[in-house]
Amino acid sequence: MNKDQKKDNKAVITWLLIGCLLIFIMVVVGGITRLTHSGLSISNYRLISGTIPPMNEVEWQEAFELYKQYPEYQKLNQHFTLADFKDIYFWEWLHRVIGRFIGIVFLVPFVYFLARRQLSKSTTKKALILLVLGAFQGFLGWYMVKSGLIDRPDVSHYRLAAHLTTAFITFAYTLWVALDLMFPNRKKANIGLRNLVRFVLAVLLLQIIWGAFVAGLDAGFIHNHWPMMSEGKLIHETVYIEQTPFLKNFIEGKSGVQFIHRYLAYIVVGLIIFIAYKARKFEVTIYQKKGINALLILVLVQFISGVLTLLYAVPVWLGVVHQVFAFFLLAAMTFTLHRYTK
Repeated sequence: MNKDQKKDNKAVITWLLIGCLLIFIMVVVGGITRLTHSGLSISNYRLISGTIPPMNEVEWQEAFELYKQYPEYQKLNQHFTLADFKDIYFWEWLHRVIGRFIGIVFLVPFVYFLARRQLSKSTTKKALILLVLGAFQGFLGWYMVKSGLIDRPDVSHYRLAAHLTTAFITFAYTLWVALDLMFPNRKKANIGLRNLVRFVLAVLLLQIIWGAFVAGLDAGFIHNHWPMMSEGKLIHETVYIEQTPFLKNFIEGKSGVQFIHRYLAYIVVGLIIFIAYKARKFEVTIYQKKGINALLILVLVQFISGVLTLLYAVPVWLGVVHQVFAFFLLAAMTFTLHRYTK
């Protein structure tokens, strides 16, 4: 085996795809953590010792007493028993442990491949970007939790959006690097279609951000009607758009945030249908066709899951399903863009 064959081999591709799978699991558990309101159950951050949960009743009681010192317990959960606390503690603990495990899975093989000279110069640079993204994602998680430990019993929806969006971007970039190695030779693609897919990807990321705003503000628990927001009216009887400045409603108001998320969904669906329509006019490869077909199926399922999540007032399982299909849709969009990029 020559030097070039040793570099960027199947083991490297497998490593990257395992990273994608772990980020997916991380996002799913993160969604459950958010939907079960478990994210503020662990108020202290211990990188190493925090991996081990309380092991006996004394340690559990100490953790519970610490939780009692913060706004979520004092303002919302004073009725909690130790058993209730253990339930929410589990999801946040699991979320953090998976995050630490992902760090190990990315860092240790990277060092190994680097030492064995199994990475090309280009892949080494990309892997370093992945490590930076992963570290930044961990920082944002800590920064997000910190916002809910001061004077309010919830995290900042801006920080939640940053944390979630960075996870999605890290996944998409990891998949992109893997695809670079899986498909080293790319065929020429239509520039117009490529730019259209890029634009739709940007709109999809915008939709993910507003989805995080909806989650962070619990905006899915109002306007539980479709297609109109509330019995044929834009504004719910108990929620008004009257803040100053007006545009602030669409980033901080529950009604305004849900409004944007709803109508961006229509735009995403329309744009993906337009991609499929435009692609019919050009000769496409089998992978380009598969990518577009996946987009059409996934955007339909994602839209339906979003409507059902709203109509049923965000049950945990439906909220998780909605987030999972957003993840799959981003994966399909990343794959399709890769197939249309020279």
